[in-house]
Amino acid sequence: MEPPADEGASMEWRSVIGELDSGSDRVAETLSSLTEEDVRAPSALPGWSRGHVATHIARNADSLWNLLEWARTGVEIPQYPSVDARNAALEEGAKRSPGEMADDVRASAARFSEQARTLPEEVWNAPVRAMPGWPHPAWFTVMRRWHEVEAHHVDLAAGYGPADWPESYVRWALTSTLADLAALPERHRAGLGGHRVTATDSGESADLGWAPGGPEVSGSGRALLGWLSGRSHGAGVALRPDGPLPAPPPWPHRPAGF
Repeated sequence: MEPPADEGASMEWRSVIGELDSGSDRVAETLSSLTEEDVRAPSALPGWSRGHVATHIARNADSLWNLLEWARTGVEIPQYPSVDARNAALEEGAKRSPGEMADDVRASAARFSEQARTLPEEVWNAPVRAMPGWPHPAWFTVMRRWHEVEAHHVDLAAGYGPADWPESYVRWALTSTLADLAALPERHRAGLGGHRVTATDSGESADLGWAPGGPEVSGSGRALLGWLSGRSHGAGVALRPDGPLPAPPPWPHRPAGF
């Protein structure tokens, strides 16, 4: 059963499972190279140490495993038991050694991949629900995990950046990000309201209330994704007419549709 032409259409979701394995291995390798002092130091996310980010990457895999188990069994399982339980797990996990964190990332990633690979075909379109409350088909859980692995690897602030993202991830994530941006209500577009955003390499664009003669933001797909996702300050992104880049809305956005 194939997903319809929508958020997953530009990247066949089954092949993404292998991408997740590789991405998780890269995260674990980064963590293994860090010292105890390194993992206690601040990450790129305000209020979180590198240890918090590493723990979140692992616990996110477990939380998305829950959604696939919901699809498998038909019994509702929330992504996290509660916000408090999620936060408590982050605080506890952030105290561990770099090696323990790396092992946790590998083990949780392996559990998620096994769950995804063995989920019965007939339940991939079963509806589940993200922690913020919006529903999505079970197969989109794999795509959500891709964002988590790649974006939070950058958030470790340990030498991995948007320039290191796999091209396959950039292609899918930019396409879906532009589609989701265009579908946002005007009040949720932050500083991008009235702009056109265009990838100079692929030609993809999103008109966010733009009118001819209005402001246009452009750059390579990789540069745009780094900026729109909040993982860069806009290196390689240009605004016409000249001026400071507008502030993008929080990312990732609610999916435009399935």
